[in-house]
Amino acid sequence: MKCFHFSIGDRRTSADDGALSRSSTKLSWARSLSSFDTSRRSEFDSNNNNNNNTNNSSGDVSNAVEFSELLSQRRSNNLRVFKFSELKAATKGFNRSLVIGEGGFGCVFRGCVGGEDEGEEDVAVKQLSRNGFQGHKEWINEVNILGVVNHPNLVKLIGYCAEDDERGIQRLLVYELMQNKSLEDHLLGRVGSPLSWMTRLQIAQGAARGLAYLHEEMDFQLIFRDFKTSNILLDDDLNPKLSDFGLARQGPAAGIDHVTTAVVGTIGYAAPEYLQTGRLTSKSDVWSFGVVLYELMTGRRAVERNLPRNEQKLIEWVKPYVSDSKKLHLIIDPRLEGDYSLKSAQKLSALATKCLTKNPKGRPRMSEVVEMIGKIINDLLPPDENEPEPEPEPEPESRFINKTGTEIVPRKEEVNGNSTKKAFDFKELRNRSIGRLDWRNWPASMVKHSA
Repeated sequence: MKCFHFSIGDRRTSADDGALSRSSTKLSWARSLSSFDTSRRSEFDSNNNNNNNTNNSSGDVSNAVEFSELLSQRRSNNLRVFKFSELKAATKGFNRSLVIGEGGFGCVFRGCVGGEDEGEEDVAVKQLSRNGFQGHKEWINEVNILGVVNHPNLVKLIGYCAEDDERGIQRLLVYELMQNKSLEDHLLGRVGSPLSWMTRLQIAQGAARGLAYLHEEMDFQLIFRDFKTSNILLDDDLNPKLSDFGLARQGPAAGIDHVTTAVVGTIGYAAPEYLQTGRLTSKSDVWSFGVVLYELMTGRRAVERNLPRNEQKLIEWVKPYVSDSKKLHLIIDPRLEGDYSLKSAQKLSALATKCLTKNPKGRPRMSEVVEMIGKIINDLLPPDENEPEPEPEPEPESRFINKTGTEIVPRKEEVNGNSTKKAFDFKELRNRSIGRLDWRNWPASMVKHSA
């Protein structure tokens, strides 16, 4: 499932009478539409906020330009600049047999380029479609963002190509190749064997770490804005990495609780308050994360048009099951064949429900989500069998007190055959001022007479 612009139409000026007319646009489930044209407005915007949104829209242009300039200044100089001929050769003329993905941006090809050192490197080459729904500004956005961010749970951008010639505009991005494709491919059974329950939890935690980095760990905030299973790629060890930053944008500045933008994203993942008002916060990503958690649990898409009507929207379908712990097992991915912990599934469901709280202020921060998933994982891990057992503490020696309050210290243990007993050495007692001893009531076995 791909992303699209949620606006129903564009405002256009008629050449004949100068009047504004609206052309209707049909929403597509399989296409991606995004725009940096701030004259576009969401149909979901409230009429009461029209004036405020117009003002915010003009400010949004200025902020977007300033942010783009900031990113370009801080962009890593390690990005390689490829020639179009290099990438054409690397993908065997952009051969369709090498296509490993396709979206609103265009096609993604598997390729092989010469490394900066000796040898060759397998890469993924994303080519901007001249007729694509995502355009040049998204391309620049991704180059700038991936040239700045650095985290093990974010895909690595190796370089880019930007050439204009008689063939037209050529815009390409070159990434590290993620051998295990996307999380969506695995959940839908397109590749390999089903992901184990523990692997699903670890993927969720890694993806949460990536979002937490964008939201909380840099000196400016980034909102991903299109978090979904197809944008979570898996490496050789099934470690997750977030990809496709074309729709990502800067979060609100300090003292401001949201930014107002054109509504873009993917059906089934976008937060309701963002759809209705265009107000974007980091909690919009948290909502999307909650949807992905349920996808991990059920093995279903966020929206599946081929299912019965009451099962098409995932978060609506799971509601009656997650509210009753006795029914929860009925929605767990059948491909797991029962090999999962029901207790951890209940905890994960509770976390997903928190992320999908209607009031965005009630949703957890992504750093909190990372911690909560970590606890769920730790509860499933067996105790370390290699950890040495603590040595037993020695038993305290028996001590006796006589009538005058003098302490009598026992001798070391003596072993007679298979029996062990404690005895007192009167030689030792003679050398101490112990006063009168009343030993007549002591058991014979505890007294040893010495010559």
